[in-house]
Amino acid sequence: MAGIGGAVGLHGSDGQALQTQALQLNGQPRGAERVDVFLRALSQRLGESLSQLDWITWGGSMGADSLAAFSLAAEVLGLPASTSTAEDTLRAIEVLCEAEIDLLIFVGGDGTAIDVLNSVAEHVCVLGLPAGVKMHSGVFAISPAAAAEVVAGLLQGSLVGRAVREVRDYEPQKKQALSMPGQQAVVTKRYGELSVPEAGGYLQQMKIGGKEDEALVVQEIVSYFLDHRYLHENKALIVGPGSTCLAIKHALGLNGTLLGCDVLLPDGSAIKNATSAQLLAIASDQATHVLVSFTRHQGFLLGRGNQQLSAQVMRRLDWKNDVTVLGSRTKLATLEQRPMLVDTGDGELDQRLSGLVGVLTGYDDFLLYRVSTSLLSSTVS
Repeated sequence: MAGIGGAVGLHGSDGQALQTQALQLNGQPRGAERVDVFLRALSQRLGESLSQLDWITWGGSMGADSLAAFSLAAEVLGLPASTSTAEDTLRAIEVLCEAEIDLLIFVGGDGTAIDVLNSVAEHVCVLGLPAGVKMHSGVFAISPAAAAEVVAGLLQGSLVGRAVREVRDYEPQKKQALSMPGQQAVVTKRYGELSVPEAGGYLQQMKIGGKEDEALVVQEIVSYFLDHRYLHENKALIVGPGSTCLAIKHALGLNGTLLGCDVLLPDGSAIKNATSAQLLAIASDQATHVLVSFTRHQGFLLGRGNQQLSAQVMRRLDWKNDVTVLGSRTKLATLEQRPMLVDTGDGELDQRLSGLVGVLTGYDDFLLYRVSTSLLSSTVS
């Protein structure tokens, strides 16, 4: 029902009463139309590569009908009521997030964005297709076609940032006092924040002649981690191999190894060059967080040089919340848009780890990047 009240002068579309009034005035919802523009642009942009996207959706007009119109196969996880309401949105998002989606694409305006905020899992990135009357929130693409460019970039290995943007909506009963008598202004309220993907490329960390200074980036990654160490309080911290991870080990006071996994325990004690069995015992016994990087050029995230992080260890962790991937934009660029790779020896686990992962590439600077089991088949859900 997004946008149904706009053209008929109702200044919004939220709530059944307003929607009924809009229908009586011959208002037309814009949701399906905007999805059509998005899917058409995405199809033109990706061509045959469109088949690498896995679609998971809700029934009827809440997604399934639009995908079927483009002959896109989708897993439908539920059905809305005959007349859908915000409760259907809340329930759909909850179930979709339980299916471990990589990206939630929603259609609507600020009211829908608030529903998304109230129901989406914390680690899931969202991208709004603008279809509502009020568009004060920063979680929407500038157009459905622009959203298609972002999704195509995620699939094809472009550098796409993960930004935090506000969800806002106006408060119609409030007036902001201005200097001119009788003058009014729209007053908006901040409801919270959501993570969104943004096409960024090399927009930040350009310090020397348009090129990234990797030494400076490593310092920024270390500084960000130290400033946010409280997020991992009372957790065992496993820091993997590699130069960036070694810089963090030194900053934490660990006499760590370049090629091994070292552990800092909550009581301040440490384990140097831990074995897989030791890591498994730790991950099985207490809350654990892992810092890991990937191999330059090859792009292996798990299974090369860090076999201590075995399938048994990784199964004890929540991939989205318990693992932080580190690496500079320059290092990502050596992959030449190929996905990062996982090869733990457990095919089922590798498939579960595939998709999008956030990569810490500087101080409070995250990019989204694909993880796959193969260079030939990488999907985003």
